[in-house]
Amino acid sequence: MALILTFLGKGGVGRTTIAIAAAKRFANQGKRVLLAIQEAGPAPGLMLGMALEPDPKELAPHLQVVQFHGTTLLERSWEELKKLEAQYLRTPFFKEVFGQELGILPGMDSALVLNAVREYDASGNYDVIVLDGAGDQSTLRMLGMPEIAGWYIRRFRQVFADSDLGKTLSPFIQPIASAVLNVSWSDDPFNQPVTRQATDILEQGRQAIADPSRVIAYLVATEEEGAIATAHYLWGAAQQVGLTVGGVIANQTSDTSAFNARFAPLPVSGVANQPANDWQSLIDALPNFDLASQVPPPIAINVAERKVSLFLPGFDKKQVKLTQYGPEITIEAGDQRRNIFLPPELSGKPVAGARFQDSFLIISF
Repeated sequence: MALILTFLGKGGVGRTTIAIAAAKRFANQGKRVLLAIQEAGPAPGLMLGMALEPDPKELAPHLQVVQFHGTTLLERSWEELKKLEAQYLRTPFFKEVFGQELGILPGMDSALVLNAVREYDASGNYDVIVLDGAGDQSTLRMLGMPEIAGWYIRRFRQVFADSDLGKTLSPFIQPIASAVLNVSWSDDPFNQPVTRQATDILEQGRQAIADPSRVIAYLVATEEEGAIATAHYLWGAAQQVGLTVGGVIANQTSDTSAFNARFAPLPVSGVANQPANDWQSLIDALPNFDLASQVPPPIAINVAERKVSLFLPGFDKKQVKLTQYGPEITIEAGDQRRNIFLPPELSGKPVAGARFQDSFLIISF
């Protein structure tokens, strides 16, 4: 399994430059690195001095680079879907539809990129994957997909089972499905081989995002107030998807005084302006990414004290909304909503109280 490193910040603050430098640093340490670029335009290739392709291409010893092309990813994913269909259905109906015909719907490209990163991670070919994504809310929504999609499956599975429709159809699901599919089918449509496979992948993704030794983000900002404010907002929003932010890179400045108090307790690293193509100076100025796990975790659950603590920097209590439906609780902060899957000891218990203290939302049961 690889370490997945990405960068968040306003456009134009130098995230791509920082990502390239980080990839080069890891490669210089002898680690097998994949620099994965989400932007489909020509700018990253010009910075790297090479034509980028939708398959990994060697940039330097231990360092490969890939540029994601949505159409290529869609064609490959569609072929995998058709293989699954052929495996489970007696009469596949997607076989006459070809990936080369399909257009990319809004939001589909993020899911395709996330799946591609998962596959590169699972390949075992890399120790580090540096993801140069959009670096904004779309990146956070992409990384939050495993948890949100898992919630949809859990929630609608129970809703269907408890509904009159579910109770009416349950006796007929097994014989009808067995007549159509190549496998035996239980009376739970959400507990079948293909569904379990998808659920397992989502759970692995959720656990990876929540583990700072597996997925970590750094904020990138310049001294411009809009860049600092955007980074601060993304810091809080990242907590809502369970993503650990390991620190701040103050780009194009060696004076970090404008950042230190604003982003405490995150470590801040100043990166002064570097001469063009002086990659080594930039590499030397980067923070020690191995220390990222020492920052406060996005969420901490204390079963003994019956408390859940969420770290929500950048928000105050007026901007945070807490609701509870059934066994889970929902936290809304800014433009992000998170459904927290509680351990069995707390699941289904009513919230007894909540307070906002030192950027932490502390919920008692």
